[in-house]
Amino acid sequence: MNFGALIIGDEILSGRRSDKHLAKLIELLGARGLKLSWARYVGDDFARLAGTLRETFATGDVVFSFGGIGATPDDRTREAAGAALGLELALHPEAEAEIRARFGAEITPERLQMGVYPVGSEIIPNSFNRIPGFSIRQHYFTPGFPVMAWPMVEWVLDTKYAHLHHAEDYVEQAVTVWDAYEGQLIGLMRQVTADFPDTTLFSLPTIAAEGQRRSLELGMKGTAARVAAAMAVIKADLSARGLEWEDKA
Repeated sequence: MNFGALIIGDEILSGRRSDKHLAKLIELLGARGLKLSWARYVGDDFARLAGTLRETFATGDVVFSFGGIGATPDDRTREAAGAALGLELALHPEAEAEIRARFGAEITPERLQMGVYPVGSEIIPNSFNRIPGFSIRQHYFTPGFPVMAWPMVEWVLDTKYAHLHHAEDYVEQAVTVWDAYEGQLIGLMRQVTADFPDTTLFSLPTIAAEGQRRSLELGMKGTAARVAAAMAVIKADLSARGLEWEDKA
C-alpha cells in the first residue's frame, strides 16, 4: 500500500509559512516500518485543489492532507474534496457534537461549518481542541497546525493501519564516505546495482563549506538480507581503496 502527502495552502507556496509536515510524516511512517511514496504541494485555488484531489483519489493510495479545513473563506479543502468526488456536503453529526462540546454557548454557524464534510465522511478525533478532521476514500484531512495534525496522523496510522506496521521487509542502510567524489565510485555503484537488482542504490554527495571535510552518503534500500549483503560489498570495496568510511546512523 502506498502512502502520499498533500500539503495545502497559499502560505506555503508564498513562503509566509514553512512546511513542517513532510518531514514529520516521513518520521511517523518510518517509526511504524512504513514509507512515503509521494508528496504534492498545492495552494488554495479551488479549481486546482479539486483537480489535484480528483487525481489523488484515483490512485487508491492512503493520503494525508494538511491544511485548509478551518473556518475562514480561504479554507476550501472540504468543498474541493466534495467536488472531486461529486458529493454533497453536510454537517456531520459526530463533528457537530464535538464542536458544540468545545464551544458550548459560544457556538456559531461559522464554527459548525468546520464540521461540514462530503457525505459519507468519518471524523478524525482532535485531541488538542476537539474540532475533528475528516476522512473519506482513504484520504485523511487534518488542520495545518502541527499540534493538531500530527496526533491525528498517529491516530489514523495506529487505528486504521496497525496491520501494516513493520509488515514489509524493507530497510535503508548507508555509510558516510569521507573525502571522496561520486566519480571515484561509479564503477562500484554499477557493480552493486548489477549484482543486487532487487535493491536500490542511492548516493548523496555534500558540498563542504570552507574548513569542512567533503563527504558522500552511499547506501542501499530493500529487504534486510539483500541490503546487508550489498552493504558488505560496498564496505569491503571502500576499505580496499583505502577510503575512510563510517556507518551512518
